[in-house]
Amino acid sequence: MDNNVDALSIAYQEFIVAAASVLEAKEASGSQKTALTDAALENFKQRWELFRVACDQAEEYVESVKQRIGSECLVDEATGSKSGQPVHGLPPISAVRLEQMSKAVRWLVIELQQGSGSGASNAMSSAPFDARFQEDTNQ
Repeated sequence: MDNNVDALSIAYQEFIVAAASVLEAKEASGSQKTALTDAALENFKQRWELFRVACDQAEEYVESVKQRIGSECLVDEATGSKSGQPVHGLPPISAVRLEQMSKAVRWLVIELQQGSGSGASNAMSSAPFDARFQEDTNQ
């Protein structure tokens, strides 16, 4: 995480310096287009792109951490492993079952995003999913 913060901070500082260079070059040239202003603008564009990349990488990292934390909390809640006792109201389910259900939900989301009748429904049919809980079949 520190690497992401450092990279973002450095990219931001370089972007700000490049922006200041453009303003200085424009002022020095009397707002005329010169080789110096062109070079400053090109450097500014490069620094802007590098800053955007650093922002995207930081955002990807934050999203992956959010998903990991969410998944861990979901598993803890579903399996009752966090408190060492079952969650009141609903019996705990196994982590394997939870993963199966999670994959089924992801497939459904993909199918909905792609629109019904697309290839996603064919992928689902090749790996059928039994929505019943194993505990339900034992009753």
